[in-house]
Amino acid sequence: MRDYKHIEAKITRYISIRYQNVVEIGIGRNFSVALGLRDAGLRVRCTDISPALDDRLDIRRDDVLSPDPAFYAGADLLYAVRPGIEMVPPMILLARRCGCPLLVYHLGNEIYGNGGRIVDCGVVLHYYYDPSRPSCAVPSETVEER
Repeated sequence: MRDYKHIEAKITRYISIRYQNVVEIGIGRNFSVALGLRDAGLRVRCTDISPALDDRLDIRRDDVLSPDPAFYAGADLLYAVRPGIEMVPPMILLARRCGCPLLVYHLGNEIYGNGGRIVDCGVVLHYYYDPSRPSCAVPSETVEER
């Protein structure tokens, strides 16, 4: 169990020193990163198609295939921890629409497309979209507009 929470601690540290206003997509029932970021002083919003409620966090029901853009407005980062690989293309589209980076921690050795820009902060993170570094984005032909 130590390794499991160690992963979340590394992700939390990486995000907390770089961003201020974040949205976790597909939070599920693992609130560790979101709570850590909240405790570090960040504004944290969370989404899930079937959210588990936690009164310590702003968690909303949202489907990344048909997102509510207003909920994501003002975010400086969208991130996901262990999302299903099928969620990555719509998350990239959402990040593009929001004009902010998308950062993903995958389960095991999963990867989408070319992997985007890889960051090793003690765990491997993938920037699949970053408007400040267009070269890190997954090629647009792999992500179709819906």
